[in-house]
Amino acid sequence: MREFDYQRLVIGYHGCDATVRDKVIQKGHQLKVFPKRYDWLGQGIYFWEHGPARALEWAKEQKKRGKLKTPAVLGAVLHLGSCFDLLDAEYTDVLTQAYPLFVDSMKAAKTTLPTNKPADANDKDHLLRDLDCAVVNWTIGRLEKAGTAHFHSVRGVFQEGLEVFPESGIRRRSHIQIAVRDPACILGYFQPPSKR
Repeated sequence: MREFDYQRLVIGYHGCDATVRDKVIQKGHQLKVFPKRYDWLGQGIYFWEHGPARALEWAKEQKKRGKLKTPAVLGAVLHLGSCFDLLDAEYTDVLTQAYPLFVDSMKAAKTTLPTNKPADANDKDHLLRDLDCAVVNWTIGRLEKAGTAHFHSVRGVFQEGLEVFPESGIRRRSHIQIAVRDPACILGYFQPPSKR
């Protein structure tokens, strides 16, 4: 097994179509990174940390949008490796310092600065995180190019959804999400038991 600097195992849950889950579980296929410009934590294979119900909820939302047919959840044992962990001030400080440099690089390239935007008229959380994705990818790419670090995963916490009761700081869909940049971090898959 490959050596990782960041010694932490977590259970993650990936919302997907049942065909994807079955190919992974029954035929040994591997999930792949399909970069999207709006992914919250930059490029990677996305998992909800210890959140099977939230992964299924997301898959059901994708069905309503016509993006998948049969909502399902795929469980995985993840080794975070060298993790750009946004629950640690060390890495949020890195992003804070990188942001003005990112803006300067966009200006120098005469490129429009991306923005986070709502997915639809009811989206108060700005679920399309083009800016966040671009800054995370740019920052990690810059660190890796300089040879100062290599990151296998990115981890972040997100407050999302309605308050669970009036004036609460707790939100209905809050979660910890992991973007696995290096598929070697996925030690194995499993099919979670379905709830009745």
